[in-house]
Amino acid sequence: MKNLRKEIVIKLQVEGIHKWGTCDIPEVSFLTYPHRHIFHITMTKQVEHNDRDIEIIMLKRQVLEYLGKQPVMFDNKSCESIAEELLLEFDATSVVVLEDNENGAIVSI
Repeated sequence: MKNLRKEIVIKLQVEGIHKWGTCDIPEVSFLTYPHRHIFHITMTKQVEHNDRDIEIIMLKRQVLEYLGKQPVMFDNKSCESIAEELLLEFDATSVVVLEDNENGAIVSI
């Protein structure tokens, strides 16, 4: 039998506020001001067996606890930087962060 790669997936959404403080694009200069989004986050994490190395519900709770009280103040963090931070903090294989479930970023190993 082939070696199968196994990953768990969690999805969550949080209310957050961020800004692009150094934006120098006139057409979207409004992004320099704090603005609100519902950030949709999808995380995958590799597991080694069918009984899981970590329970899905527990991982989701850990991510929500890590992010803290809503609205989450992301300050100058982009979708890419939020995804990278979560990927490294939770030893994930990929993290997708979308603003309002429309546009965003994917960071993966």
